[in-house]
Amino acid sequence: MKKNDSATRDPGHFALLSKDQESRARAGVLMTGHGPIETPVFMPVGTKGSVRIMDVSELKHAGAQIILGNAYHLYLRPGHIFVEELGGLHRFTGWDRPILTDSGGYQLMSLADLRTLDRDGASFRSHLDGSLHRFTPEKAMEIQRALGSDIAMAFDECTPFPCDQETAKQSAAMTLEWAERCAAFPMKSGQVVFGIVQGSVYPELRRWHAAKIRSLPFAGLALGGLAVGEPRAQTFDIVDIVEEELPEEKPRYLMGMGLPEDLIDAISLGMDMFDCVVPTRNGRRGTAYTSLGKLVVKNALFARDERPLDPACDCVTCRSYSRAYLRHLFACKELLGPRLVSLHNVTFFVRLVKEARAAILQGRFGPWKKEFLGNYLGEEGIAD
Repeated sequence: MKKNDSATRDPGHFALLSKDQESRARAGVLMTGHGPIETPVFMPVGTKGSVRIMDVSELKHAGAQIILGNAYHLYLRPGHIFVEELGGLHRFTGWDRPILTDSGGYQLMSLADLRTLDRDGASFRSHLDGSLHRFTPEKAMEIQRALGSDIAMAFDECTPFPCDQETAKQSAAMTLEWAERCAAFPMKSGQVVFGIVQGSVYPELRRWHAAKIRSLPFAGLALGGLAVGEPRAQTFDIVDIVEEELPEEKPRYLMGMGLPEDLIDAISLGMDMFDCVVPTRNGRRGTAYTSLGKLVVKNALFARDERPLDPACDCVTCRSYSRAYLRHLFACKELLGPRLVSLHNVTFFVRLVKEARAAILQGRFGPWKKEFLGNYLGEEGIAD
């Protein structure tokens, strides 16, 4: 990327730098108003403006390039207008790197008993106090405009699993109408919008929806409605199918994905951006992800284990503390335990995807993937 080429500095510009010769894995750079994002990239989830029990300095030390916020949750508390009056989400949270905000479509599914849908939008009761609210595509974009995120997601309906084909078809058609309205909504200078491909687990519906969404003026495209309960094989069948319908010159975001092996397989299929709550949610419960597999450090097995969580990791947790000490913290219900394991997990996920990117750029992604999965999952995890 030439530093003197002003076009490459425009928010939303995506430069594809390298493609793997044996898979669809690719490495690129996505420009935003708060700097470049090197892809593939893992994005820690900060739903309410905070990545759980981690501060900004720890996230930066972990190598995080971009974090997520959620329009639904930030709308309810503290309020998007409040955040805008305090200088926007970056200033409010102290995070000066890129931010992506989800539009709240997933919450419409997860809180389905509190909402009603129509072609114009959704009415819902707050999960906090029961107050009545209304989201339309324009309202979702208005909220994200006020928050000032670098990447705003179009408003969509995320269907659950299982979902019958007719329901999925109607939902996809409504999501397309909403996407058209989101694409037309004026955002702040420097903000870009990603569209979302839906269609549940139905291949032809997914292809149709991808073709329609890619025709709209979005800076990137996301795959939504996956990893919501369907079998893993079915998830990746859909990713495989939809990838063929996506333009090469735009970034692809696989929403809500997931485990280390899922990230590697999704990168192999040409996906560029990922998010998941797994590193911090499971870290708070004592599950650590390491180069040799995952372990539950709060188990009695580790009571006298003086080794670090991961000998290959140089995060603060692995440099400074033993498994025995971490196990002690969980046994005593000390908050430091969940904090330290979460810090390690975020570092591990972020660096794992960075290593995949380096391997793509160096032309050795296939061997790297085989070695990683062999160590992480054992012989049964080695890619074919």
